[in-house]
Amino acid sequence: MTKSEFGTLILSHQSFLKQLALKLTKDAEASNDLTQETYYKAIRNSDKFQQGTNIKGWLYTIMKNTFINAYRKSKNQNTFVDETENKYFINIGQTEKVAQTDAIVDREYMMEQINSIEKTYVETFMMYYNGYKYEEISEILSIPLGTVKSRIFLARKKMQDKLKDYR
Repeated sequence: MTKSEFGTLILSHQSFLKQLALKLTKDAEASNDLTQETYYKAIRNSDKFQQGTNIKGWLYTIMKNTFINAYRKSKNQNTFVDETENKYFINIGQTEKVAQTDAIVDREYMMEQINSIEKTYVETFMMYYNGYKYEEISEILSIPLGTVKSRIFLARKKMQDKLKDYR
């Protein structure tokens, strides 16, 4: 199948893809971007499509994976867009100077309490807190996956116990 024939084939599913993109993103512009990215990836990987298989399912999978990857990427960026009137959330910190100094003391106390917990638990928990997945922590520390999960759970439990009076 030539690239132009393949392009015609995938364009025949345009309405399906647009509806799916709108359902996933719930935004017209973002759905257009997602649809375009799906077409781009489909054409770029047209050699991987096997004739006779379900093209609609193949395109659906590409779109779904593209959406999930974009979501994970945006989630990991920890960006905050203040769309409130007069940038309320961005400007709120300017009026709370006293609260900021208390926050420093609070943070120091909390870190003191956290560091008083056994190092193996804290190390595993901090890796998880910093965005590592269970499997990655398991590989880096050369410990079983179950041990990673157990250490993170126990670290949370110990931190809760140490900070319960502080709340």
